[in-house]
Amino acid sequence: MRQDIVHRIVRSASVFFFNFVFFLFTRPKVRGRENVPRHGPLIVVANHLSYADQYLATIAIKREMIFMAKEDLFHNRARRFLMEAFGAIPVRRGAANRTALKQIHQALDKELAIFMFPEGSRSKNAQLQPAFSGSALIALYNNVPILPAGIIGMQVAEKGFPWVMFHRPRVAVHIGRPFYLSAPAGISDKEHLKELSDDIMEHIAELLPPEYHGYYANRLKRQGEQTVSGTS
Repeated sequence: MRQDIVHRIVRSASVFFFNFVFFLFTRPKVRGRENVPRHGPLIVVANHLSYADQYLATIAIKREMIFMAKEDLFHNRARRFLMEAFGAIPVRRGAANRTALKQIHQALDKELAIFMFPEGSRSKNAQLQPAFSGSALIALYNNVPILPAGIIGMQVAEKGFPWVMFHRPRVAVHIGRPFYLSAPAGISDKEHLKELSDDIMEHIAELLPPEYHGYYANRLKRQGEQTVSGTS
C-alpha cells in the first residue's frame, strides 16, 4: 500500500516534469484528443521514434496508461523505480511472456489502458517497420478497442538533449478514432495475426505524413487505389 502511494506520487511528479520539459524545449501539438475514451479498457498503439515517445504520449493522451518495456530497462534500480511508478510491465524479446500477458489481462479487466509499440523497437529512419503480432493478439483475446496514435518529429530526441534544448523542434501526436479488430475469414491463425497486425499499423500510418509510412507505404497506396476505383 505504501509503495503504491509512493509510485503515484513519483508518477504525478514525473508527468508534471515531462510536461514542463516538452513545453519548454519543444513545440508540441496534439490533434484528436477528443477521440480518447475517458473510461474503460483500451489498448493504445503508436509508432516508435525515440526513448521519450511514451512520455510525450502520456502528456498527449492524458490518461493513465500501463507501458510495455524491455526487461533490460529494469536492471538499473533507479530506472526500474521510475518504470514501476509508470506501471511498466517488463517484457523479454523473443521469449514467451506469460507473466507479462497475465498482467496485461488483469489490467484490462480493471478497465485500465495499455500502451504498446507494435513495431517492438525504435525505427532508425523514422519510417514504419513491420509489426509484431503481440498487440493484435492481446486486442483480439480481450476484445477491447484500439486507439491509434501517430508520433511525429520525436526522432530528433536521438540527437541528445542539448540539441533539442537549443533547436526547440516541432513534435506532434495525432490521435485517431478507436476501432475493434475484425477477424478475416479463410486464413490460418498465423496469417490471421499478420493481417490484423498490418491493419493496426495501417491505422497508425494514416495519422502520419507519407515519408513516415515506410514498410506500409505500398499497402496504403493499394488501399487508396481501391477506394478511388470503388467510388468511380
